[in-house]
Amino acid sequence: MPTTMLDQATAMIENAWGQPIEALEVLGVRRPSEDPLLRCAMHTRAALAITDSAVTVHQDRLHALSRRGYVPDFYELDRITETAVKLHVAHAESRAYLQAIRRVVEAREAAAPEVAAPAVRLAQAAVAHSGQTRHAPGAVPEPPSPAAVVGPSAPTTGPRR
Repeated sequence: MPTTMLDQATAMIENAWGQPIEALEVLGVRRPSEDPLLRCAMHTRAALAITDSAVTVHQDRLHALSRRGYVPDFYELDRITETAVKLHVAHAESRAYLQAIRRVVEAREAAAPEVAAPAVRLAQAAVAHSGQTRHAPGAVPEPPSPAAVVGPSAPTTGPRR
């Protein structure tokens, strides 16, 4: 059986949050303010489940109307075309929902370093502060290096005419 877009979305969400989808559904409902990205992913997945079901319905209908050996009646040609269009639209909606879930997962991954950021900033501040430590009494500090002079260079030849 081929993997559906719903299956792909479920796997993406489970991998990103590290828990089975059933547990994540409970977390998304009970504690929505704790992880708004999870809530967003779960809402989008619910919408994807609906369009995924529509894809299946339209595919089944299209296969029934165009099965081998079946000659559709004249009035069924419009139903075939209409079903094909609806299938195309449902596929497009499913792809959009899957892309939205992918973006939510990417946003979560991008936000993850923010958790470590305060520790990194503290370490950087400590390193910067350690470079400004006072010298022991009687020790001569190194003189600061002279600043580079930046400006136009002097002409090496006489004035131009």
